[in-house]
Amino acid sequence: MSNAATANTEYHNGSLWFDGLDEPPAPELQPLPGNVDVAIVGGGYTGLWTAYYLKRAEPALNVAVIEAEVAGFGASGRNGGWCIGAAWGLESLLENPQSRSRGMALQRALFDTVAEVGRVCQAENIDCHYAQGGSLRVASTGFHADRQRRDVERLHGLGFTEQDYRWLETDAARSRINLATIHGAVHFSHCAVIQPARLVRGLAQTVRAQGTLLLEQTPVTAIEPGRVTTDRGTLRARRVLRATEGYTASLRGQRRAMLPIYSMMVATEPLPATVWDDIGLHERESFGDDRRVVMYGQRTLDGRLAFGGRAGYAFASRRRRTVPADDGKVRRVGELLYQLFPQIAGYRLTHGWGGVLGVPRHWRPCVSYDRNSGLGWAGGYVGEGVAASNLAARTLADLVLGHESARTELPWVEDVPRNWEPEPLRWCGAKAIEFLGDRADQAELRHNRPSRFWGGLFNALVG
Repeated sequence: MSNAATANTEYHNGSLWFDGLDEPPAPELQPLPGNVDVAIVGGGYTGLWTAYYLKRAEPALNVAVIEAEVAGFGASGRNGGWCIGAAWGLESLLENPQSRSRGMALQRALFDTVAEVGRVCQAENIDCHYAQGGSLRVASTGFHADRQRRDVERLHGLGFTEQDYRWLETDAARSRINLATIHGAVHFSHCAVIQPARLVRGLAQTVRAQGTLLLEQTPVTAIEPGRVTTDRGTLRARRVLRATEGYTASLRGQRRAMLPIYSMMVATEPLPATVWDDIGLHERESFGDDRRVVMYGQRTLDGRLAFGGRAGYAFASRRRRTVPADDGKVRRVGELLYQLFPQIAGYRLTHGWGGVLGVPRHWRPCVSYDRNSGLGWAGGYVGEGVAASNLAARTLADLVLGHESARTELPWVEDVPRNWEPEPLRWCGAKAIEFLGDRADQAELRHNRPSRFWGGLFNALVG
């Protein structure tokens, strides 16, 4: 297994996805302007989508996106490629009768967002290998299957239909994805897979064509009302928007705003048709299961299995620029992939990489804007940001422009989290979550029943 970061330029984020770009990523260095109407800090999905919709609404608006590396270097260019119409925190809104209607509005908006991403890609000629085959939530044990059946019945009772969530018994599930162990699956239709780097680099090209100034290789050190401080000087702006996710701790005064959690990925060499005949995923469905230590995968357009899993937190929010393919946690993700799919024994893993995503203290996304200070932000997707970032960006653009819409009434608007605890409490809590989640998962997979002790502790800690 190789690290793609050594195969291209110094601007490579180490992923299979950056290897699949038509051109190597390279910054287009621009002089720092004196002032702009809107400064957006962060050149990933949230920042670029926000610029896109601001310029669509008001083409004369002077917008700058400021990025420390190259557009998409972070999570937007190396994630699992799930454009899923879901978000963390929705379940609690749907469970509570008092918040259910608002939760349904957000869920429906996220459903529509999957199609919106595809529509924009087609309109702007962004070839990101978009394919809406849905997502498979696999039942790895019998009790997972029982729980998933009940979940589908409950969701149907709330007003969702078979066109949204559909339970598949074992044989039907195995015909879609032939895992080593499978007891059924939920098929969720509102999910597409993409090549994430092609989407984010295509968005960067699109916003440049709209007239947005993209300032790459320009690290930001502080955000204040009316001003962005960079290592190349100060940029003044009437509105300053933060879209920094797992890199938020690099900003002055923001060290505890977002927890940077690592996620690791591997990818196989292209697999022959005979192997795919056995594995399935013929509609390029994404897949995961019910374990707390999240795992996720997809079939790429060129016939690879791309697969990832969460890998924890580093003390004091430390971030590594890239993660090498021989990292121990990357190797463990690869080992799990071979366990799940014995059909790929003998085929190589050609890529391994990783990096951070952003987790807010309340574990759900937020969109916030203060008209008095001109400061705003969007993010906190907990690893499900490909689609959610589009809806959040449209919401943030509405708030900035003063447009009242159904989006500005969504429940994640101004749902601002408190800060994470100071160290060493932050590190202890994050490690406890990781430990308890792993112990609960292992107990459930081994004994085929809910882990009341470890699972209860995990739920109590995560909230």
